[in-house]
Amino acid sequence: MRVLVALGGNAMTGPDGDASPDSQRRAIAGAAVHLADLVAAGHEVVVSHGNGPQVGNIMRKNELAASELPPVSLDWCGAQTQGTLGFTLVNRIEKELGARGIERGVVALITRTVVDPEDPAFENPVKPVGSYQDAEHARAMTAHGQVWKDFGARGWRRVVASPTPLRILETPTVELLADAGWVVVAAGGGGVPVVPDGTGYNGASAVIDKDLSAAQLAISVGADRLIIATDVSCAVAGFGTASARDIGPITAAELRGISESGTFASGSMGPKVEAVLRFVEAGGPVGVIAALGALPEAVAGAAGTVVTAVAGAAD
Repeated sequence: MRVLVALGGNAMTGPDGDASPDSQRRAIAGAAVHLADLVAAGHEVVVSHGNGPQVGNIMRKNELAASELPPVSLDWCGAQTQGTLGFTLVNRIEKELGARGIERGVVALITRTVVDPEDPAFENPVKPVGSYQDAEHARAMTAHGQVWKDFGARGWRRVVASPTPLRILETPTVELLADAGWVVVAAGGGGVPVVPDGTGYNGASAVIDKDLSAAQLAISVGADRLIIATDVSCAVAGFGTASARDIGPITAAELRGISESGTFASGSMGPKVEAVLRFVEAGGPVGVIAALGALPEAVAGAAGTVVTAVAGAAD
C-alpha cells in the first residue's frame, strides 16, 4: 500500500520538549525505525512532518539577534526547518534501511503549499508559535507589529495566520518519486505557504497546519492510508472530563458528528481529526490517528482511531 505518515514536530524533540540538536537527532532516529519497518513490510512510504518547536526556536533566535541581524520571515523559517529536518530524516531512514539490507532511495523535497491570499486567517491570526514569554516581552513584540495572546498561567505566545492549504505544488514530483520506489519526505511543517501573483508565487507570512497539508498530499498522491502519528494511542472524546472515552474504529460520518460537538481541542487533536476526516471524505480508504510506535498495526487498521467511510472497511 501507499502510506503517508505525518509525524508531529514534537515527535522530533526530546520527551521533555528538549529541542537541542542532539535530542532532535535521537528522536528522529527513533521515528526512522518505525518508518523503515513499513518499507520493510513492502509499503510505499511518504513522510510529512511538523516543525512547531523548530520554527519557534528560529523565531526566538530572530528576536534575540534582531539588533545584529535582520529577522527572517515566517516562510523562510518554514523552508529552513524543511531543509534541516528533511536531511536528518533522510540520513536516519537510509541508515535503518541499510541495516535491514534494503536498497531504497530516500529524498526530502522543499515543498510549497498554495493558500488563498484572501483567506480570513490572515485577518484573524490564531495559530500559536514560538515559546511562552512574559507580558512585557509580548508588549514589546506587539509594538513591532506582531500579534500575541495571553494563555494564562503559562504566559503569552505569538499567534500567526494559519490559512487552509489548497494544493501542494510539488505533488507531481512526489508521485513520480514514489512510483519509482523512493521514500519521499515532503510537506514538512505543512509546506512553505505561497500565494499566486499572476506570474508565479510569493511566500506568505503564515504557518500551515501540517496535518491538514498531510491530508491534502495524501489525497493528491492516491495514498491508501493516512496515518497521523502522535504521542497518544488514539483520539479521545471528552478529553479531561468524567465522560472521556477512547475512539477506536469509526465511520467518517460518526466522527464528523462528534467533531462538530466541539470536543476536540483546536490546538491539538482537532486538526488531526479534521485531517483524517478530509482524507476519507475525499475518497481516501482509511485514515488513522495512532501512536508512532504502533505504525504497523495502524496501517492494518488494528490500532488507534481508524476512520473509514463504511464500518469495517479497514478489516
